[in-house]
Amino acid sequence: MSERGGVRTGSRPETVRRTPDPGPAARVPARVPLTTVYVLLLAAVAWWLASQGRGERARFIRHNSSNVHHMEVGKWWTLFTSGLVVDGVPAWLGIVAVALVVGLAEWRWGALRAGAVFVYGHLGATLLTEGAMAVMLSTGIPGALSHARDVGISYGLVATGGCLLALGPARLRRYGLPALAVALATAWALDQQLADAGHLIALALGVLASRTRWLRELPLRKP
Repeated sequence: MSERGGVRTGSRPETVRRTPDPGPAARVPARVPLTTVYVLLLAAVAWWLASQGRGERARFIRHNSSNVHHMEVGKWWTLFTSGLVVDGVPAWLGIVAVALVVGLAEWRWGALRAGAVFVYGHLGATLLTEGAMAVMLSTGIPGALSHARDVGISYGLVATGGCLLALGPARLRRYGLPALAVALATAWALDQQLADAGHLIALALGVLASRTRWLRELPLRKP
């Protein structure tokens, strides 16, 4: 309370309005928007496929497989749509794996780098495996298929995971990376499937990406 020109004036303390804390459940999607959108897309496609009959599911996967035949007829868009289908494992397991691995990569590197590594691994492993299949077809090596079923998230996921391990602490690089390589090599030796060979290629691509300055000289992100 003070006096000015014989008039007594008073001042009220200003009330500061604080924005309510949205909580961890809202902060995490805001921090990893790319992963959030991708997870929602995978969940939507998985939900739609689950509502379809067996024939429609097989037709959808057949038309979105990034195989040699589709490359020959110009359906290059299957290189991208094939990454919208969780195949080979239960859909929920694949979606959780994407949320954890890609989400961690985006948290550490940002959306641009995380997305680039995932797409690089997905496209790179797909083109190399399908290129090998094309060579096998042209040379008459038995076992090659031009209409092979080739969909899924695993190539991008393995490349991103391998890159994370390669850029992680020394102990994780020393033990985690060889363990993943042995597990993938064992799967390939037992099954001899195209996807198993692609997983090993994707891991090599992820490790190769970790050697670039673009990822090794990352600025520190605030938590």
